[in-house]
Amino acid sequence: EVQLVESGGGLVQPGGSLRLVCETSGLTFRNYAMSWVRQAPGKELEWVSGISGGGMFIYYADSVKGRFTIFRDSAKSTLYLQLNSLKSEETAMYYCAAKRKTDGTVVRTATHFDYDLWGRGTQVTVYS
Repeated sequence: EVQLVESGGGLVQPGGSLRLVCETSGLTFRNYAMSWVRQAPGKELEWVSGISGGGMFIYYADSVKGRFTIFRDSAKSTLYLQLNSLKSEETAMYYCAAKRKTDGTVVRTATHFDYDLWGRGTQVTVYS
């Protein structure tokens, strides 16, 4: 069964850090570009970051550049997102999403149907 399972969310104060994890199974990990997408309460999905299948190409939303880091471990078929200097407005459900791509490109949208697979999300709450 193909699955994406997120973990690592939690409660953190402004300025704090978390590391989100997306474990994948049932797919050839290197053939999938991966993205993190978030949804704050009452708001639409927002694309956060993406990485190509081989890990060579990485992109971030302007709002998170310099604070978030995306990376992947091919041996573990796992995607990560390091969140630093978190802000209260970044409270959201964070999802990982996968798109089969072998051309090195990355999906940089938050449109559900632009991806082949989605996880169920992990909640990040930034509170003061």
